[in-house]
Amino acid sequence: MSDNTPPDVPVPEYRPIERFWPYVDLPEQPTPEELAALDPELAEALFGTPKLPFSVSLEFSRFDSPTFIRAVELARGSDEFREIGTGEAVRYRARFYPERVLALRDLFELVGPFDSTDVLLDDKPVPYARELWLPLLWLLIR
Repeated sequence: MSDNTPPDVPVPEYRPIERFWPYVDLPEQPTPEELAALDPELAEALFGTPKLPFSVSLEFSRFDSPTFIRAVELARGSDEFREIGTGEAVRYRARFYPERVLALRDLFELVGPFDSTDVLLDDKPVPYARELWLPLLWLLIR
């Protein structure tokens, strides 16, 4: 036996049947519900930048105020609504397109005073979003 001869590898006498594989029923492609639940940054990394129109998203957490329930109702009426997290760490994200700027303003009036509220342009934090971009959108209100 020379030094370069590979060792003998035992060959199994049987091969498992596919029907015993524990994950046979799982689809190979994700369902539309699973794709919709992906974080926007993860979806962009996996599938590239989607062809979506310009959007403004408000992301806010639970706050102690009688207007909280109204804020969640307005957020659910947005173009896209998501709850992120569970329990006390839950955050609400409402996406609005420019034609729904009035609904965006109504929600921002309720959640804007809180420091935990984030304004995202195309799902990304942008400097001066509150001070510059939102007032520019308010100009679209007729």
